[in-house]
Amino acid sequence: MTTVEQLQLDNIAKNDYQIYPLLKQRYSPRIFSTQKLTEKDVNRLFESIRWSASCYNWQPWRFIYAHKGSDGYTSIMECLSEFNQKWARNAPFLMLAAYKKNTPEGDENFHALHDLGLSLGNLTVQAEYMGIGLHHMAGVDWKKAQKVFDVPEGFHIATAIAVGYYGGDLNELPKDLQEQEKAERTRIPQEDFAFEGSWK
Repeated sequence: MTTVEQLQLDNIAKNDYQIYPLLKQRYSPRIFSTQKLTEKDVNRLFESIRWSASCYNWQPWRFIYAHKGSDGYTSIMECLSEFNQKWARNAPFLMLAAYKKNTPEGDENFHALHDLGLSLGNLTVQAEYMGIGLHHMAGVDWKKAQKVFDVPEGFHIATAIAVGYYGGDLNELPKDLQEQEKAERTRIPQEDFAFEGSWK
């Protein structure tokens, strides 16, 4: 039986070139320790977001979060896709990530989604440093979430995130997800996305 500790070792990326260790060991778990996130943990995570880069320092990111056992957690869970609900209930902490669509002058902020991504990159590395895993989810009914959480006009929920300390019992997952959790991580080669001089 694969232990969670062995799973974490197996999920360390097999890089073509050496990269920062926290980036090597990062992966998107579907199982988590039962350890709760403390207020200090949450503050540290959001502080990493606070110091993210953004266009003109507009900081367009916004987050709704909740601890397991709260009404907010249940509400976020109910906005997730059926597939994500099967495993996300293992996470002690859930988040919704949103961005402000317009600039302070009211024009479309073309870079807002990019800036949200930068903030989540900061969050991901900080979480990894703390022994916390993140699983970013596209499978969220954002229209429902906008209504449930009374999101103001001009903001758009983009993703959901399951958050928790690495650990847990692989057997808590359905068999098909256990196999996905143990599958080898792969990425397309650099030459498929990085082009020198012209688009190839």
